[in-house]
Amino acid sequence: MTSDVIVIGAGPAGLMAAGKAAERGLSVIVLERNPRPARKLMITGKGRCNVTNACTLVNELMDAIPGNARFLYGAFSRFMPYDTMDLFEAQGVPLKIERGNRVFPESDKAVDIVDAIVAFAGNNGAKIITGERVTALLTDENGISGVVCESGNKYNAPEVIIATGGCSYPLTGSTGDGYTLSECVGHTVTPPVPSLVPLETEEAWVKRLQGLSLKNVSISIRDTDTYKEVYTDFGEMLFTHFGVSGPMILSASAHLRNITPGKYELSIDLKPALSEEKLDERILKDFAKYSNKALGNALSELLPRKLIPVIVSLSGIEPDLRANKITRDMRKDLLWLLKNLTCTIKGTRPIDEAIITAGGIKTNEIDPKTMQSKKVRGLYFAGEVIDVDAYTGGFNLQIAFSTGALAGNSVGKGE
Repeated sequence: MTSDVIVIGAGPAGLMAAGKAAERGLSVIVLERNPRPARKLMITGKGRCNVTNACTLVNELMDAIPGNARFLYGAFSRFMPYDTMDLFEAQGVPLKIERGNRVFPESDKAVDIVDAIVAFAGNNGAKIITGERVTALLTDENGISGVVCESGNKYNAPEVIIATGGCSYPLTGSTGDGYTLSECVGHTVTPPVPSLVPLETEEAWVKRLQGLSLKNVSISIRDTDTYKEVYTDFGEMLFTHFGVSGPMILSASAHLRNITPGKYELSIDLKPALSEEKLDERILKDFAKYSNKALGNALSELLPRKLIPVIVSLSGIEPDLRANKITRDMRKDLLWLLKNLTCTIKGTRPIDEAIITAGGIKTNEIDPKTMQSKKVRGLYFAGEVIDVDAYTGGFNLQIAFSTGALAGNSVGKGE
């Protein structure tokens, strides 16, 4: 089968690229190894799909990219979040903006985004073929000439866009195929590492809090060698059997490079809305109210029930000690603990549990103005397969849409 363009991977970047190329009249074939397109998109944003971030300046987007941000300047400039929003609303998907400029479909259903981006590609004329895993790129003296699939089928085209994703959530098809294909034609891959991933901790008390979600707390993460603060945030987190997770933790993980056990520590302020003085007043009020009760009972209105025995244990105060017997020094220690509940980060969860991967095709081997390979004529890249990643909040999908749009608008120009 012959076409003008082959897109490998029917995720957000691949479908955007296919739709943009087909929109320009090019014949486009999309090859997807899964039975259905955009499987990973279905699970983003807890099934709601945080489709982009409604920031309006390129620099705001670049500030959300921890590495290689400059590479994306051209892609972002040509296809901004408002372009993404316009595209989906034109496809009949009303959108809404939530906290932190996060954009979701009004329906809160990721399937609506999936259906829209699939329709965008298909209605423009791209042919999506599922169940076809590309195993090799074909080249000749002019550059790319096509691909070979595991099935034995060959597809011929003078231009190929690799949009296979990274290697997080492998069950959705992100298995690192794009890295292997690229290396076989001379590209260099920065080894992928997990990003936007839960963190494992060392302390045993964390496991006792498994399943506890904390809202409206603040965190700070410090480098234990320099004691320098590397990340702060306010919002929601979750304790698990292995450590910590939730939106703040996933965002924090993108800032933690070269994690080794004990390199970073996490401090949680359980009551960030209260100064130490105000929190002390609150504790004194509760202690007066429950003066003849044990410490755990005296904290019943201040803390979640599951957290109380852990705080009592860490405070060093006798669990049966009545509130009216707690000394000022004991109360000071308790106050410090509530504002600085600290645990040690041991590492990240495995890469297949990461929302995205950091690493991928080196950006200095890709033309940022077109997404074309500098090594192989006719080969393009889009999305997570490139060595770029962002924080949570819709930025990673915007990378996919912007690079996909740029690649789709660049193919077929004979450059």
